[in-house]
Order: sequence, then C-alpha cells, then structure tokens
Amino acid sequence: MAAHPIDDISPQLLWAEDGSPRSGRFGDVYFSKDDGLAETRAVFLEGCGLPQAWAGRSAFAVAELGFGTGLNIVALLDLWRRARPSDQARLSVFTVEGFPLTRDEAARALAAWPELAETAAALLDAWPAGTPGFHRIDLPQWGAAIDLAVGDAHWALEQWSGTADAWFLDGFSPALNSGMWSPEILALVAARSAPGARIATFTVAGAVRRGLAEHGFEVEKKPGHGRKRERLEARLPSSAPSRPRPHVAVVGAGIAGASVARALIAEGARVTVIEAERPGAGGSGFPAALVTPRLDAGDAVVAGFHAQALERARDLYRRLPGAVIAEGVLQLEQAPRDAVRFDKVAAQTLWPADAMTRPDAAACAERLGESVETGGLLMADALALRPSAVLEPWLAGTERVTASIAAIRTDQDGAVLLDAEDATILKADVVVITAGWGSAALLPDLGLSPVAGQADWVETALPPGFETPVAWGGYAVPTGTGLLFGATHDRGATAPVPNEEASEHNRATLAAVLPGRAALVKASTPSRRIAVRATTRDRLPACGELEPGLFVLTGLGSRGFCVAPLLGEYLAATILERPSPLPRAFADRLTVGRFTSSP
Repeated sequence: MAAHPIDDISPQLLWAEDGSPRSGRFGDVYFSKDDGLAETRAVFLEGCGLPQAWAGRSAFAVAELGFGTGLNIVALLDLWRRARPSDQARLSVFTVEGFPLTRDEAARALAAWPELAETAAALLDAWPAGTPGFHRIDLPQWGAAIDLAVGDAHWALEQWSGTADAWFLDGFSPALNSGMWSPEILALVAARSAPGARIATFTVAGAVRRGLAEHGFEVEKKPGHGRKRERLEARLPSSAPSRPRPHVAVVGAGIAGASVARALIAEGARVTVIEAERPGAGGSGFPAALVTPRLDAGDAVVAGFHAQALERARDLYRRLPGAVIAEGVLQLEQAPRDAVRFDKVAAQTLWPADAMTRPDAAACAERLGESVETGGLLMADALALRPSAVLEPWLAGTERVTASIAAIRTDQDGAVLLDAEDATILKADVVVITAGWGSAALLPDLGLSPVAGQADWVETALPPGFETPVAWGGYAVPTGTGLLFGATHDRGATAPVPNEEASEHNRATLAAVLPGRAALVKASTPSRRIAVRATTRDRLPACGELEPGLFVLTGLGSRGFCVAPLLGEYLAATILERPSPLPRAFADRLTVGRFTSSP
C-alpha cells in the first residue's frame, strides 16, 4: 500500500496583508484573522470539554483532521501543561495533514500569539521534514507525543490503529475540501473513537451532522465563535473504562529490550528486564554500531518502514549524551547494479531533502580521506552510534533480574517465567521476548536463523576523513577512540568463539576497499568480539503479539539499532492499548503470524 497517494503536497501558501496564512490550494484561511487562538479554544478545546474530559485520566488521546499551522495542537499542549491530570499522565495526539507547511512557515504563522511562544517553540524544534508517512514528535517534558500523518486523510485513518477520546475536525470547509468530510471519512472517525469520545468542529453542514448521527454520535449545534453563527459538538454514549498499570517482563537487554523498556516506562508501565548476563552481552555489545536503513527501491512498505524507523531512531539517539559518534554514513557501490539501485533510492520521496545523495568516486574519496574506485550513496541521517551510551539510559527505571529463561507459561491471569528446573523466576501480566538469537529456544516456530559476526577494532587516532562511517560488503566505523571494522557472516554458527581466521578475513575485506584504513589497523594492536545475529526468512523483524500476554521483538539481523526504537514504541502502544506510531501496513508486514500461521 502506498504511503501517500498525493503527488504534489505543497499547500501553495499565501500570506494576507494582516500576516495570516491562506491556502492557495483550497482558497481558505487556516485560522480566523480576528482571533484564531480564541476560536481554537472555543471551538475545539471547550467543544471537546477540555480539560474536564481528561480529569483523573492516566492517558488521553486526541485526534485531528487538518494539522495546518499546528495552532490547535499548540493550544492543546498549552492547556495540557496547565491542567495535566498528574505528572504521570500521558497525552497522545494523532493529526493528519495532506499538504504540510515547512517549519519556517509554521513559525511565521504561530508568531501571532506570543503567549504560546514557549509551547510553540518546543513543537517547532521537533517539526518533521514533511515527507510522506507517519512522524512522531515526542515531548517527554510534558508527557506528550504527537503522531503526524502526512498524507490523504482516508489513508491516514485506515493506517492508524489508535482510538481517540476527542476529535478536532478542522479540515478546510466542506464546500472547498469535500474529501475531508466524506461519509467514508466520518465512518473511519467513528471506528477510531473510544467510548464517550467527543467531536468538535466549526462546521454545521447537514451532511456532517447526519453522518455523525448515523454512527451513533449525539450531535448538537452550539453558538459559534466571532462571525460564525454556529458550531458543532458530538459525543458517543458511555465512557472509557480505567485500566490498571500493568507489569511487563522484558526478556533480553540488548537494543531490542532496551527500546521496549524505554517506551513502556514512558507510557507508565512497570517493567522488569530479565537478562542472562548483562545489558549488551549479545549483538548490542560492540564499541560502535551503524544505524542504517535497509535500502529497497521496489517495495514501498519495506522502504517506508525503514525510512520512518531511521527518522525515529535518529531523533531519540540525539537526545542521549555521548551516544552519536558521527552523522552521515557512506554506502559504497559493490556491483554495477548498485548504481541504478542507489539512484532509485535517492529519488524516493520518503527521505527529507538531501538525506540521500549520490557522490561520485572523487567525492567519496574526498570524504573518506583515501581513494576509492566507486561512487556511493551518502545517507545523511544515518549514524555511527555508541551502544553503551544507549542501553543503560533506556534501561533506567526498570527492575532487573539476572536469570536464564527456559519456558514461559501464559493464562488468563498473566505469565509465569520458569528456569531450567521449572522453578518460577518471575510472574508478570505481559511478557515481551527480545532476546535476539536467544529467542529461538523459546520460540522455535519462528524459524529464526543464526548468523555469527565477528568484528575487530583498534584504539588509535584517526586521520582526517577516517572518522566517516563507511559500508560496502564490510564496514569501517569510528568508535570515538579508534576504528571498528568487519564483520564476518557465518551462517548457522550458534556458539562461535572469536578467532584469528575471522580477524584475517576482516583485515582482507578492509584492505580490498580501503587500504589506508587497513594500513592503520595493521600498525595497531586489535581487539575482537563475536556475536550471533537472529535473522528471519524475509530479513524483516518479527514483531507483535504471539498469543495473549506474549509479545515478540526479534529477527532484527544487522538493522537492530535502526528499527528497534520505533518497534519498541509500537509494542508498548499495543500492550497498553495506546495509539501506535506505526502504520497498519507496516505492522501487518512484520507480524509474527507470517511465520507461525499454517500455509
């Protein structure tokens, strides 16, 4: 399924003499030139009964059609900051925009309200690039997360798996933008509404009133704001039940387990992490790691998932002191077909401007500090990462248990984790298995395959250019204190031991492409380490619910540091019944059932 059915996403923005923005595409204003903020507060915030509607709630979800300048969401955040139910309460926002403004355009529009400056600045600092798909804007200082879907409203609502407690229907007027108010859209709004959900909108068009009423909403006209005579409020009967804080056991403390734990704790869950040795004992324990997407020029879902995953991983890693070693990874061409493939990848609309560029051999050599024979693909948003600076901060706040899990039993009361002697290690409401290749013993039906990989590294000062992360069939990555290079791919090896033969292979691979780096390595005393990657048949992660109370995140291969942060948030949202940042098409592609279901 295409991530965005609209080819031209420019809003064709115009500015009136009074400084207010107007859509040239729809011939309508984004907000009232008289007092847009007062209208937002009256029509949407008060229209949805806020803040009273979230009083006493631990989590509250708002959905919006028509993100526009972001004014409604800034006003919502401002109110949430002043009237948040508790310091642990979470606000989730899902908002849709087919024709996104740039950050500078939004800043110009929002500057009209100095009283919102601090809140607006936080949103603008995290303003997404506006590429097609889902984008998460995380504001942990206020316990809020915004998922912006850039695309057609029908597509966005179909792909969203959350439910809203309140809706802001703020597309351009039905007369000018009928697609936003179609019966199909209203049906999806109803399907994505929680019990007791409230809807607010400026329009009282008959088709909108009738459409909401047909789906069970109690619809009522209210006095309008300013020159508008009337507005609309609607409400579903009953209310959402409160849910107890769950206890979640996470098996494994590599990047998958740490990502799940971080996301669960952010959403208020109690988390216990069980690890046989220590955090990073498996594939996440090298001194450096690449954060790169899987490049796919033909499969829109695979490409779109990795683009979203890279964006989320980059945003989260940048917040951790000392985590990012270098930004921008150069992927060199290995075969003639790579040039064509890289051209197609660079042309994909999934990436922000200049995120994927095509330097020739001379430009690659200049960047790398030594000659190479081919061009490449420069992935500006990809990273070299220090894993140790990620795992401990993301595991902070969890309870820790050192043990080896031999079996897991689940029933209607939760899950029991057992050791090899059938003794109970832990009881929890939910279990998430994130143990990499260690997951295979607990989940034999997934058909995971082991691929052992040894990497070597040296401690040494790097000359200019050598600090650039580079990949081809192998890789050379700065560690901050030296250079990591490798890695072997020994399929089927389940208990490998670091060895000189693998080190020689890594040195030869490096020398064949980057002889300058190979000479540097030869002059230094190397260290080496080996770990086993878990892979699936289609080289995509296995992620989701295996059975009630039992969830899985494994099979990440060599892309764990790219995909785990987003998938951790997806699993946390699924477990806690919160809005998910992952489009349904992506989640369906990664489901554990693709391996366990009968043909």
